[in-house]
Amino acid sequence: MFGYTFHELLFAMAVVIFSVGFITFWVGVYILVARSANRELTAITKQTIQMAQKGITDGLSGLVGNASTLITALNQLVHTQNGVGSFLIIIGLALMVASTSLALYLFTKSV
Repeated sequence: MFGYTFHELLFAMAVVIFSVGFITFWVGVYILVARSANRELTAITKQTIQMAQKGITDGLSGLVGNASTLITALNQLVHTQNGVGSFLIIIGLALMVASTSLALYLFTKSV
């Protein structure tokens, strides 16, 4: 019907799975490296710290509370980005290992 054997089809699937895993792995690395060093995030953090210091010196307790809430939210944002990047790296590695083991299994069965 298709002209491919079962082993050829499984090998093609292994190649596609490996490619998806490879792309997923590098997207995770990009998220960890590029997003953690985000310039806008560091600028917002610096401005928030300056705002909190001004609020402390001027006696504005509401400003200090809001600034600390913003710093906490930024900290959670960084942790979330690191978690997503780590998850993508682990999934990418798992896909690459699974496809490699499938290809090795098919190779040992055909020899």
